[in-house]
Amino acid sequence: MTEETHEKLKEIKQSFRLLMNGVASHSMRQKGVEYKINWGVPVPELQQMAVEYGKDYDLAIELWKEDIRECQVLATLIMPAERMDNDLVDVWMERVRTQEMAELLAFHLLQHLRFAPSLAYQWIASDKNMYQLCGYQLLARLFAQGLEPNERGINEFLDQAHVTLQGDNLPLKHAAYNCVLSFCELGEELETVAKRALKDLDILDRKSTRLNSSHSAKS
Repeated sequence: MTEETHEKLKEIKQSFRLLMNGVASHSMRQKGVEYKINWGVPVPELQQMAVEYGKDYDLAIELWKEDIRECQVLATLIMPAERMDNDLVDVWMERVRTQEMAELLAFHLLQHLRFAPSLAYQWIASDKNMYQLCGYQLLARLFAQGLEPNERGINEFLDQAHVTLQGDNLPLKHAAYNCVLSFCELGEELETVAKRALKDLDILDRKSTRLNSSHSAKS
């Protein structure tokens, strides 16, 4: 680590004390969001801080190594997407252990990677819950951008979504369901395909944007 990066990291960590939100931090801990340090700083404030520092590969690397929620959120915001390769993505994913971080990593950074689609399909089929969660979040973002999968991609996605929606992990089920909704927004033809593939689950309704209570009760 260079002296400049060290000083930036030190400055950032000290600044979190001034932005601390004890109520938010306590609420996160009660919900099982555990870090060595969690200052409860709102994401919009971290986004403002990211603008001040700009894209910085070396600083992002050091921030991600910290077991501090705010450091890791900031890392997702300042890492240049073009500098992320498969190996670095693997290293970062090993440290993702909360739903919030999986969502923010996908939203702030992973959706901008040139190989994002292959990551998303690989992860939704993973046997690791956090990888699956991040995969669905990522794929939902790609669908929202207008990425239309080929026939193989459609089948892989709907087959995996079907399995996930029958599972017991509620956060995963919500992520998969929201991803299906994004898929349906790609057009009536694909919506029809999704309804046909998931008809036995009885979860898709034009007037519904949430998991049916009857389906949630099965978990």
